[in-house]
Amino acid sequence: MSTTPQISLVIPALNEAPNLPPLLEQIAAALAGREYEVIIVDDNSRDNTKEVAAELAMRYPLRLIVREKPTNGLSGAVLHGIAEAKGEYLLVMDADLQHPPAKIPELLAPLERGEADFVVGSRYVPGGSTGEKWGVFRKINSRIATLLARPFAGETTDPMSGFFAMKRSTYERAQRLTPLGYKIALELMCKSRVENVREIPIHFAERTRGESKLTLKEQFRYLEHLSRLYDFTFPRASPISKFSIATISGWIAGVLAYVLVIRYIVHPRSAAAIIISYAFVIAVVAVFHARYVRTQREFIVRPRPWWDFAVISFWEWLICAATAIWMTRRVDDPSMTELFVISFGSATVMRYVLRKEFLQDVRGLRKELRKEELT
Repeated sequence: MSTTPQISLVIPALNEAPNLPPLLEQIAAALAGREYEVIIVDDNSRDNTKEVAAELAMRYPLRLIVREKPTNGLSGAVLHGIAEAKGEYLLVMDADLQHPPAKIPELLAPLERGEADFVVGSRYVPGGSTGEKWGVFRKINSRIATLLARPFAGETTDPMSGFFAMKRSTYERAQRLTPLGYKIALELMCKSRVENVREIPIHFAERTRGESKLTLKEQFRYLEHLSRLYDFTFPRASPISKFSIATISGWIAGVLAYVLVIRYIVHPRSAAAIIISYAFVIAVVAVFHARYVRTQREFIVRPRPWWDFAVISFWEWLICAATAIWMTRRVDDPSMTELFVISFGSATVMRYVLRKEFLQDVRGLRKELRKEELT
């Protein structure tokens, strides 16, 4: 066999030792006569994956990479494996036998013929199916997840598939890969600016060994992942829309607080009611800021985003208080609505201006490039 295989199969694994022998056997049958390598990226499994892989490596072109301190979940494992891969064609699949190895040649064929630059094994195109018994909730959940990914995946029916193939040249044009969770295909489609996607129908088998990695935590990570992809794809529209969502959410909290404060604590037209209520706006916006810091920390230019947030919050709260006090003292009998809207509006304008100055939106993330983008 050539020292440079034509095909690299990258397989992330976590406690999948029982599935590896049949998986490698089926891969070998599917790629008989082809030059390939199998890279299993193990996220420090607690079973006997190392021993099983060592035995299999004596019979198959297998390399085991163990990540002692795994980061970024399955997506991080896949990117780690791709970085070690040598083949011209890169194929990713799960280790749990839910992806059919017999379909590997069909995934590679459109790439080899130059008909596509990204190929996905799909459960949802004609001829595709799933052996899992999904309830109504999970079906709805899957459809919504696909719909939310439409801006990056186009008409692809199964963009969350973990069974896909691409040319190395496609991978090499990817920018700012920030893997999170297990939707690495979606990340690569978006960041590689993929235009021509082909879907191959597959039967997604029911898991027979091991445990599913799909958890509620992973679904929340998917939403965070989508947030990153929207930031990348729409660098101008994304910060505006997110600022609007945070503002509307904060104002709703502020309205509810204002109603309670004027009912139980102070006079309806008191500046104190406005000042107290705006604290709830800041609390809600802080939740959105925490998401921003958590999902984008790697790219944030300024070193102390929470300190910057505190400064912004202080000034917007001060403007809100000053406006409310001025209106109660200088404006002849302002209505509750006028007092609320003008005070809150002034504070919101201040926040918008200062956020741009402190680079606390997506545009600020574009000020510097990572090292690999400079080469």
